[in-house]
Amino acid sequence: MERMDAKAVAEQLRADIHEGKFAPGETLPNTEQLRERFGVGKNVVSAAVQTLKGEGLLAPGGRGQPVRVRVVPQKLTRSNINYQAEKDLVKEPEDVRRRHGSAERDAKVEIAAVNDDKVTYEVVPPPDEVAKIMGLASSDYVLRRTYLRQYREGEGYSRMVSYLPYSLVKDHPPLLDSSNEPWPGGTLHQLYTAGVEVGKIEDRVSARMPTEEEVVLYDIPFNVPVIPILKISYDTSGRAVDVAELLTPADRISLSYTTELRKWDE
Repeated sequence: MERMDAKAVAEQLRADIHEGKFAPGETLPNTEQLRERFGVGKNVVSAAVQTLKGEGLLAPGGRGQPVRVRVVPQKLTRSNINYQAEKDLVKEPEDVRRRHGSAERDAKVEIAAVNDDKVTYEVVPPPDEVAKIMGLASSDYVLRRTYLRQYREGEGYSRMVSYLPYSLVKDHPPLLDSSNEPWPGGTLHQLYTAGVEVGKIEDRVSARMPTEEEVVLYDIPFNVPVIPILKISYDTSGRAVDVAELLTPADRISLSYTTELRKWDE
């Protein structure tokens, strides 16, 4: 019998996953068990597993963690035309605002169905880039809000970090209490509560390769870049009132930007 190579082992494991013999989130047999099954050496098993990680079928995992079948992440769609809809929502009743959050809008998932949703609030000095954008001094503070969300058990998390000038929200206790999250109407309504109307939103979109920490947190396959979006909200006077750092792996996001153009004068 011809000895199997890494390509053949990967092909068999790939078929097992597609046929449902290993369910999403299920741990794969360990290296020794796979060696016995296929009659191959450790290096062949390792190469086959790496191939399937690169294809996104197996989770990248951390060092020393068992290899598991990857849970396909929730697809997200971001469109700039949603910003006006978010602003219009600010004046709606609370029950309407509760039904139209980011989970429902971007992932088409009801917030009650989200598997894990964590929010932390901290009053901290602003990072240099945030201070520059907001025109803050080194002695100023910001309210840093970190959002961690996992749509389904076993899949990678998403993370957003938002910065509000502390001087803007310090006199509004509900805006300092993370237990009020998810806030009906989101950040635009929170700013409205502080007497601020957002007049413009700017997205600065870039791309890079992920860090090791991001690979594990987001469950990112090999060679998949991440799309950082720096979202800056300005009030009607042009002052930056919120800086949000969003990071999404490129394999699970669709970006749609629409620009209305003025008609020429006839």
